Amino acid sequence: MEVNLLLVVTILAVFAYLYHLITKNNDYFHDKPIPSLRAWPLLGTTAPLLLKQVTFGDFVMYVYNKFPGVKVLGMFDTVTPFFVIRDPELIKQIAVKDFDHFMDHQPFFGEPDDSEDHPHALFKRILFALNGQRWRNMRATLSPAFTGRKMRLMFKLMVDCSERMLKHYEAKMSNTSRMEVEIKDMLSRYGINVIASCAYGIDVDCFKDDAHEFMYHGKRMMQMGSPLVIAKMLFMKMFPKISKDWGIDVLNREQAEYFTKLIKDTVRARESQGIVRNDMVDMLLEARKGTLRYEEEEREDEQEGFATVQESEVGKAQITWSISETEMIAQCLIFFIAGFESVSTTSMFLIYELILHPDIQQRLYEEVQQTYKQLDGKLLTYDALQGMKYMDMVVSETLRMWPLAAIADRQCIRDYNLDDGEGLKFTIDKGTCVWIPIHGIHHDPQYHPNPGEFDPERFSDANKANIKVGTYLPFGIGPRNCIGSRFALMELKAVMYHMLRRFSFHRSEKTQIPLKLRKGMNNVGTEEGIHVELRLRDS
Repeated sequence: MEVNLLLVVTILAVFAYLYHLITKNNDYFHDKPIPSLRAWPLLGTTAPLLLKQVTFGDFVMYVYNKFPGVKVLGMFDTVTPFFVIRDPELIKQIAVKDFDHFMDHQPFFGEPDDSEDHPHALFKRILFALNGQRWRNMRATLSPAFTGRKMRLMFKLMVDCSERMLKHYEAKMSNTSRMEVEIKDMLSRYGINVIASCAYGIDVDCFKDDAHEFMYHGKRMMQMGSPLVIAKMLFMKMFPKISKDWGIDVLNREQAEYFTKLIKDTVRARESQGIVRNDMVDMLLEARKGTLRYEEEEREDEQEGFATVQESEVGKAQITWSISETEMIAQCLIFFIAGFESVSTTSMFLIYELILHPDIQQRLYEEVQQTYKQLDGKLLTYDALQGMKYMDMVVSETLRMWPLAAIADRQCIRDYNLDDGEGLKFTIDKGTCVWIPIHGIHHDPQYHPNPGEFDPERFSDANKANIKVGTYLPFGIGPRNCIGSRFALMELKAVMYHMLRRFSFHRSEKTQIPLKLRKGMNNVGTEEGIHVELRLRDS
């Protein structure tokens, strides 16, 4: 009897201790002069997301609109206190002016160390996951690979992939003028071809070869929103030491070993045979040698699209630091994480909007035709693409209405005294985090009138100057903005140019209107693919 009683008391004590651990921060915001949202034990404010009850975008809108007019509010991402920054001026202050206080991302993956220089710790070494001086060194090392100059060198590889896609579908439509396609699958195959060529230096045709191992492993790697991956990320966040000791990583061992071998074999062939392709492998080889340098381009700001983010002084810094082979391999994963899913999904949403707005589709097609005639039969060039103003307006509006990253996060690395200059003063404590609610800001009528209306005219020469800094953030803000914005925009515009030149997009019987978006802690996307009717244009 006494043994049973002791066991019950022990179990209750353990549960009480665990409950204390997961709820001890729940009153964190009570002494702050800001409102806060309710926190559930362990799941925090994000319970509806983790339980897949709402889409990420809808959750951000709920948080953003909960306390209209406030500049900052409090919430909990699981057990971590988060400050949601709603005010554009404070966003600039935190993400740009006082960046040194908010240099890091929320630490999901743990910090790599020298003993983890093996394929099973790749995800900890990608640029996004690095923090502190490791991140500074890697950003300065990689940023020269993403300048306009480097994009020009890589652009032909992308055009070749686009032309190959056109020929494939033109052949399939040889006996008909129209066909139905699942557009996300079509764009994903194109995206994998581009990444294989531009980032990995291999020739892949996923339109003809459904079973190609590169496509298989690439799609497996991109299942970042699966329950298993989310569970692993939460475990790594809450128990970093145990995760390291047990060898837990977001990336499956099979995919880690495949991409590691692929890059090593490619590098070996390049170095032994003197092959130069002007792709990402070549640039990373320069980075390994410490010879990759940032080069400013004349008139670069004038030529680039509105959504392009500019590199900060952190990225332009000249350093004498070279990356290891494992670090080089890890950076190639950025193209799958940032260049595959994001571009194919944004293209899908853009085509969806063109179907809903045939007048916009027609005007964009006319610009495509005008550019094609100006090229006089030659292949599309980087400069010709940058000169397409209406294309940039349509792409910019797509990124406003369908931002792939619903939020941006920053971790406070030392106590920060916030002062808005109008009476709001309090301390953001070291170890807490901030959320920048991108989706909410993009759909706030205060900054973007009639936000539910797809209107590329917002980004015309006459109107884009009215867009307030800090209210349009498709690629983030400050030194930790997206390093690959030029590459993503180049890929997105190139595929739209080539598709519109040969096809028009129309609603089919299977087209889902309105779209049903997937729920949970995922980047924006649809539950199912989007079926679209392609109609072949007259040559």
